[in-house]
Amino acid sequence: MTDLVLRDAEVVDGSGADSYRADVAIDDGRIVSIVKEAAAAGCQRPTGTRILDAEGLALAPGFIDMHAHSDLALLRDPDHSAKAAQGVTLEVLGQDGLSYAPVDDRTLDEVRRAITGWNGDGSDLDLDWRTVGEYLDRLDRGIAVNAAYLIPQGTVRMYAMGWENRPATDAELVRMKQLVAEGMEQGAVGMSSGLTYTPGMYAPDAELTALCRVVARYGGYYCPHHRSYGAGALEAYAETVALTRDAGCALHLAHATMNFGVNKGRAPELLSLLDRALDEGADITLDTYPYTPGCTTLAAVLPSWAHEGGPEALLARLRDEATAERIRHHLEELGSDGCHGVPVDWNTIEISGVTNPGLTPFVGHRVPDWPTARRLLLDDRLGSTILHHVGHEENVRAIMRHRVHTGGSDGILQGAKPHPRAYGTFPEYLGRYVREEGVLTLEECVAHLTSRPAARLRLQDRGLVREGYRADLVLFDPQTVAAGATYETPRTLPTGIPHVLIDGKFVIENSRRTDVLAGRSVRRTAG
Repeated sequence: MTDLVLRDAEVVDGSGADSYRADVAIDDGRIVSIVKEAAAAGCQRPTGTRILDAEGLALAPGFIDMHAHSDLALLRDPDHSAKAAQGVTLEVLGQDGLSYAPVDDRTLDEVRRAITGWNGDGSDLDLDWRTVGEYLDRLDRGIAVNAAYLIPQGTVRMYAMGWENRPATDAELVRMKQLVAEGMEQGAVGMSSGLTYTPGMYAPDAELTALCRVVARYGGYYCPHHRSYGAGALEAYAETVALTRDAGCALHLAHATMNFGVNKGRAPELLSLLDRALDEGADITLDTYPYTPGCTTLAAVLPSWAHEGGPEALLARLRDEATAERIRHHLEELGSDGCHGVPVDWNTIEISGVTNPGLTPFVGHRVPDWPTARRLLLDDRLGSTILHHVGHEENVRAIMRHRVHTGGSDGILQGAKPHPRAYGTFPEYLGRYVREEGVLTLEECVAHLTSRPAARLRLQDRGLVREGYRADLVLFDPQTVAAGATYETPRTLPTGIPHVLIDGKFVIENSRRTDVLAGRSVRRTAG
């Protein structure tokens, strides 16, 4: 007798193959038997301590969020229903080149301030780790969902050489390579960059290539937020394709889209570029979220030169009238590199969160002009987050159909009015783009959200409903699954996902979060 039998489920197994009806038995955290069409065939049906009637529900592998910003949220909020209720059983952290390991005391203090808008400042937590391995050990004390980690290249650069806008010295590059190697040895699955975020964006291609060679030596992948998603976006994608091919490193393109007016309708050009590289043998995957606006910090749109020296140096420049005018000129007239080379259109920038309670009235409103933006940056000490309304629906649809596409929420959980993708990405794919609009079939979509990311992460026992695989599973109703989160009510949980299991344990049961903390770190495996 097994621990649990899911009876008469419609199994969408993650491979992309047609679904089938089956009883699925789970024991000791793994799938131990799958009996197809058990009732109709008159087969001996598996028995278990518990039998769950899954008739009318689709059974799929747990969804893998390839781009998550839950680095502190998993520690702060044991409930973490924002992801668990979506059917997410694994998140990939350490994104966009900025996270909390490896660090020393100075670097930790600086990175906390730099990405307060993403994760809070961490003052409510005991940040008692310094290495990648120690951070993963902290996760292993028990978290809501599983988590893998990318070494953040910007943090590594900050650790080795501060916030200086120059090439690394030989000694500094050796130190960065050492930090990346140590992180990979301790279980990271790859390295990320934020090439419109400082200080990571100060790195020239030769430096990035050298670090990617280290990642490749351990079988990891490189996940860049590119130098531009606006003017020069295609060139930025081509840069990372060429760079990783030179380094012999697998490439995963973060939130791969084409934004701003200059790229309306140009997704086919990106996909052609990727198809040529794939046909020539490149190892490439990508992720997207099914929404048009982006989400980041207000400070991120500023020119990179203004950030040199770190957050306090940026605040000093903003306080100086002459330097602030120079920043405005780059933003509004030249197009700053932080704003993807496009002159800023303030009407596209909506404040989604602030850390200073006195600025709460700005949340949910567009930024009218530079004086208002400057005031927010100073009074909120760079902590304000934004929704950036610069995407195009036709680009989103085209890219999600691609043969190497996976799902990633890019979910930032901070702020009074976060992007709904944090709570809605995976049911939005299943409800809107599968059931309502038929952009993908159910089987295709589940493969995008499960087996494809598992293959990128080199997971041998996740991403499929197979005997011997881990019982990280989601049961959902294909007829009702939908994102509850909207731009007006972004923290609303989805509907139609009654059960989610991690390691064979219910983390969502009858649409309610249990008290189970079955998540652990998922570390790079050799081979």
